[in-house]
Amino acid sequence: MDFNIFMNDVVDAARKDIREAGYQELTTPEEVDQALTKEGTTLVMVNSVCGCAGGIARPAAANSIHYDKRPDQLVTVFAGQDKEATEKARQYFEGYPPSSPSFAFLKDGKIVTMLERHDIEGHSAMDVISKLQTIFDKHCEEV
Repeated sequence: MDFNIFMNDVVDAARKDIREAGYQELTTPEEVDQALTKEGTTLVMVNSVCGCAGGIARPAAANSIHYDKRPDQLVTVFAGQDKEATEKARQYFEGYPPSSPSFAFLKDGKIVTMLERHDIEGHSAMDVISKLQTIFDKHCEEV
């Protein structure tokens, strides 16, 4: 099998997973600016093709939002794929080094906190769901 065809299939499946979970894909710097400057709360999932993204981060992204409190906006950028959009999103994550997969939580366009790769890799999806819902409890309104 051609490696590039295989990788395209993996990327397409990763994109589909997160879109179906209700996240808006941001693929350009302009889309990132438009989304991340909105008032309210925003969860950004920095997607990737690694195993911890597919086995932990994306399932946590999908399941954490079925909760009494959740962000106003759910968006995603894809590290290694939509490079300019990801680079632009990371400009909003002041004080945090590039990390993927990861979750950034913003309020009114300002970074509040992040779950970085080290908060995801080696943990269960349930652990990450719990960490995300703790953030939602602290910063989000009831749905």
